Amino acid sequence: MHVAQPLADAFLARAIAWCRAAFCSAFLITLLTACASRPETGFLSPVAGPGSGATEHVLLVATTRKRDDRPGTLFGGERGSPLDFARISISVPQAHKAGEIEWASAAPGSAKTDFVVRQAAYLDGEKDFVRSLNAQLATRPRGSRKVLLFIHGYNTMFAESVYRFGQIVHDSKTLAVPVLFTWASRGALTQYVYDNNSATTARDDLERTIRLIFASDAEQVNILAHSMGNWVTVEALRQIKISGRLPDGGKLGSIFLAAPDIDIDVFKSQMRRFGKPRKPFYIVLSKDDQALRASSFIAGGGNRVGADGNTEELAALGAVVIDLTDVKALDSSNHGKFAQLAEIAPRLSAVLENGISGGADNANPAQTAVGDAVGAIVSLPITILGAPIKIITGR
Repeated sequence: MHVAQPLADAFLARAIAWCRAAFCSAFLITLLTACASRPETGFLSPVAGPGSGATEHVLLVATTRKRDDRPGTLFGGERGSPLDFARISISVPQAHKAGEIEWASAAPGSAKTDFVVRQAAYLDGEKDFVRSLNAQLATRPRGSRKVLLFIHGYNTMFAESVYRFGQIVHDSKTLAVPVLFTWASRGALTQYVYDNNSATTARDDLERTIRLIFASDAEQVNILAHSMGNWVTVEALRQIKISGRLPDGGKLGSIFLAAPDIDIDVFKSQMRRFGKPRKPFYIVLSKDDQALRASSFIAGGGNRVGADGNTEELAALGAVVIDLTDVKALDSSNHGKFAQLAEIAPRLSAVLENGISGGADNANPAQTAVGDAVGAIVSLPITILGAPIKIITGR
């Protein structure tokens, strides 16, 4: 019995119907943009030449990707086992523009004008990873020995995850030791189901990575996840919470869920099992996120957390919502706005740490436009992002 053609016809019919929706043109722009040249190989080859005014950052990597023997690649899009590790030193050019990645026109690039790698090496297992992490932490003064753990999203090649995280670290001027957890994404729009399964498969390894960081000399561990990376992140944290071994005190710092590609009902279920967190989750969303609209279609129409319009409901779950809908994105899909927040991270952190005030009735969620609006706690530089940032919090 031949079932492939009827299934293909049904999918095509559904796709045509979907393309009649209002957001079809934006999705096609996203598709065409994504079809441009991607940094699959060679972009992680070490560059020895000088880069006047360039800034270097050391990233530690934990990954479920399989090693890739092609020069300047390190890891590919296939799943590997066991959990693997690496140490990568990257260079950001002096002429870097906030929120952007200055990609080389041809691999491996020039340190004068491009994001490039200075050094890259595999690490020999968990003990070597923790030793390297502790060595980096020791270069920070006591009281500032923090870790920033980043988990990327769907359709992300390894080099893209490295340089995106490097951009965030550089723009935010963070003193935290950067650790990248990268799962086996094939970096292709057509591989959504494979990527979703890869993220699910990586839950235990992310949990293991978080536990290794907790067991290190880190005084605080902050987490930033993007897109589908939020699914594996919340699942890993949920597993740790269920085990009863979530660290006490302030060792677990801020958790930022940027453009979460999670079904809203699944997220509610996760949060109910997790319980109201001691510190709120920060959900960075944009209601015009075209990539999450596409994800919603693939998932059968369920709302995704990162594009959900019911921000008060999210706040009631124990989250603080950072709404970037009014901010002009640097990408056509409006899916990467979170990277633009890095430049104003210190001032945004000051707002979040001091709490959000506003609204006469404290029983209702309070909404503050952080910028030049009345009631803002800190005046953020909206000339950089182009619009106020709305922050919504529950009681």
